Amino acid sequence: MTSWTVADIPDQHGRTAIVTGANSGIGYVTARELARRGAHVVLACRSEERGAAALERMSSEVPDGSVELIRLDLGDLGSVRDFAQTYARASDRLGLLVNNAGVMAVAEGRTADGFETQFGINHLGHFALTGLLLPLLLATPGARVVTVSSGMHLRANIDIDDLDSERKYGRWLAYGRSKTANLLFTHELARRLAANGSEVVAAAAHPGYAATNLQTAGPTAEGRKGVERFMRVGNSVFAQSAEGGALPTLYAATAPAVRPDSFIGPSFAMWRGAPKPSPRAPWTLNDEAGERLWTASEHLTGVRCSELKA
Repeated sequence: MTSWTVADIPDQHGRTAIVTGANSGIGYVTARELARRGAHVVLACRSEERGAAALERMSSEVPDGSVELIRLDLGDLGSVRDFAQTYARASDRLGLLVNNAGVMAVAEGRTADGFETQFGINHLGHFALTGLLLPLLLATPGARVVTVSSGMHLRANIDIDDLDSERKYGRWLAYGRSKTANLLFTHELARRLAANGSEVVAAAAHPGYAATNLQTAGPTAEGRKGVERFMRVGNSVFAQSAEGGALPTLYAATAPAVRPDSFIGPSFAMWRGAPKPSPRAPWTLNDEAGERLWTASEHLTGVRCSELKA
């Protein structure tokens, strides 16, 4: 695995992949390389304008690729339902769902449904999307769900009694909690799939420190110019490229050896380098916490995964 690159991605012809947040950063690279290897790729993007620009760019970089755009706003459960319905009307199979989109360390705010922004977008939106597409995944041999977490999950466990950070909000605390939720969701999804005899693989990945707009989007939107400049310097001096950051996701999505509940990240200090199994906090492997988060997420989103009995 130490020398694994995009050249090692197996042939993807006949496979359909949905990649959230595919208009930029590691999401764009992930979608592009899957298309390059023959997958039909759905770019699931919040901004139709940026999504269309990404589609045009990808079409020029992979002229023979099969790519389409469907709008998806993970901060609006109505949009998540619309996306799932639109996709399901066109196809009864789904080989790969990459839960990649997210926000990082933004000011306290609420989604369209009233959830804390980072928990709502990074976890609940993807939980609902996965649940709504689950019948198609279960119907597709070799299907996978890959959820992008972060090494920052080590910063904080979730508080099951304060998932929306109503008692205490800190932008990095909330981000760490949302990334822990990504890993706990993967753990519980993998457990439930196995308990129900499904061969669908649920895995997680993280990009290490990759130079994308994730670091600067929040400060830019909030007008925090000093923080924005600091992040841009960090990206230029310390970070690996988006291409390097996408490798763990691509490995988790395509490599034959990936096991359920794997967590794949960069090989050097969880920061950069070829993909390999990554360390994770023990609280992300807690069955009871995973089940409680799953139950709470079903209640909050109204999406109940009846196909997977606990």
